[in-house]
Amino acid sequence: MNVTVWVKPGARSGASVTASEHPEQYDLIVRVPERPVEGAANDAVVRLLADHFGVRRADVAVVSGHTSRLKRIRIDE
Repeated sequence: MNVTVWVKPGARSGASVTASEHPEQYDLIVRVPERPVEGAANDAVVRLLADHFGVRRADVAVVSGHTSRLKRIRIDE
């Protein structure tokens, strides 16, 4: 399954996954407290989405958007 997510790094409210208010642009909004330094936010997104979908971390991969807030994620089920 492929999903498009909008990432909000540095979230003070903690980590969360919510449905998008703009489904034509992206599927999910992912908030993570980690800052986008040395891939920390991307790692947090992978961990959070793996927990959210109930899969292993190895089954979640960032396909595109490594340095962008808009990311395409592949989830193998």
